[in-house]
Amino acid sequence: MAADLHHQSVAQLAAALRARQVSAVELARHFLGRIAQHADLGAFLAVDEAVTLAQAQAADARLAAGEAPLLAGVPLAHKDIFVTRDWPTTAGSRMLAGYRSPFDATVVRRLADAGMVGLGKLNCDEFAMGSANENSAFGPVKNPWNPAHVPGGSSGGSAAAVAAGLAPAATGTDTGGSIRQPASFCGLTGIKPTYGRASRYGMIAFASSLDQAGPMARTAEDCALLLSSMCGPDLDRDSTSLDLPAEDFKRHLNDSLDGLRIGVPREFFGEGLAADVRAAVDAALAELEKRGARRVEISLPRTELAIPVYYIIAPAEASSNLSRFDGVKFGHRARDYADLEDMYKKTRAEGFGAEVKRRIMTGTYVLSHGYYDAYYLQAQKLRRMIADDFQAAFKQCDVIAGPVAPTVAWALGAERDPLADYLADIDTLPASLAGLPGMSVPAGFGAKGLPVGLQLIGNYLQEGRLLNVAHQLQQVTDFHLRRPEGF
Repeated sequence: MAADLHHQSVAQLAAALRARQVSAVELARHFLGRIAQHADLGAFLAVDEAVTLAQAQAADARLAAGEAPLLAGVPLAHKDIFVTRDWPTTAGSRMLAGYRSPFDATVVRRLADAGMVGLGKLNCDEFAMGSANENSAFGPVKNPWNPAHVPGGSSGGSAAAVAAGLAPAATGTDTGGSIRQPASFCGLTGIKPTYGRASRYGMIAFASSLDQAGPMARTAEDCALLLSSMCGPDLDRDSTSLDLPAEDFKRHLNDSLDGLRIGVPREFFGEGLAADVRAAVDAALAELEKRGARRVEISLPRTELAIPVYYIIAPAEASSNLSRFDGVKFGHRARDYADLEDMYKKTRAEGFGAEVKRRIMTGTYVLSHGYYDAYYLQAQKLRRMIADDFQAAFKQCDVIAGPVAPTVAWALGAERDPLADYLADIDTLPASLAGLPGMSVPAGFGAKGLPVGLQLIGNYLQEGRLLNVAHQLQQVTDFHLRRPEGF
């Protein structure tokens, strides 16, 4: 078993640990070795063997005592947007190079309480701003399915690490699709829960009304196990946290799909959708129909407006959130400056990358006097209308399905207009603006053998239903089990 530990799912590894077929220390050493072997992918930003092995030894002690929770000893890695005491936290930015947090993010702490063993921190687009993981100050991440292509973003390091077998699971964050899109591009299962389900405490903020944590793994079962540990109220630390108890998301995985109405929005299947992506999504929907589900054509008429709405609201919130990075209390500070104002200017000019500066400038502009009403206020009104469109659709269907992205992963280093990357988010942004749960499920392969994901969107707090649909699809397909060559 030792040779193929990285081919096992989270559920399989948890069972092997409890059966004492493998120890947590053996598992940790195996994955640390793979991380070192495949460092050229650029997935990891920080690894500390001593910390990981100490956590593994503690997990083994809990297992030996018979007091271990279900996930005890299973390794995972964290997107470098979550603050951690044991590893540096950079958010993929020079602004935070070498920063050490005095506390752990709630999501990190909860997974540690569940006995999981941390492998390190994963690369991401700077401050989670990007769709390709090319905006990291520490270099891009490569897609294991084809290293000449992007892994998606902003959680590209998370997706690449799991796809390459460097970790059985990883945390990610989704502001406008940053779990779902890289999961699609790398052939993984990833879920963004309802906004407020997972605490944002200790997650470095990009857009506070949109950011949400979620897991990425190979199977829907794995995501259900991880999400059950990640979620729950955190009212003392996070004002956006929902006052809902933790839930066992695994309990409905085997429910029948008989009579399930799957809404297929015509706007998700417009002329911009690549033929290979359409074919894979249609085939996945056909499999769900064989399991008893029924397709229902629906409309989300304001889908096209999601892009301008998101790229007004998200930069506006980013310009406010990132104002704290000024070189005064923590993070990068310019070496030479004349006075306080000069220090601010030089620190932010040196510390932030081009995409972050672009969004800060856009956000500052739409919030400025004379433009707030014309842009930001109108965008908030349209956001409400987009959410209303979903509620009208859910009167006709139980789950909404479609592509995650209009194309498969594009070439690494391609000369793309930033607006082209923004347009690639057309299918994921609406659910984010509405605060709805959404996920990506492996649905096949398109051009150049690159993965395609099926997007599932549910109504508020319907994560269990999404995971059920995904699990049922994975009972009759093997796309989630396939692995990139050489990994």
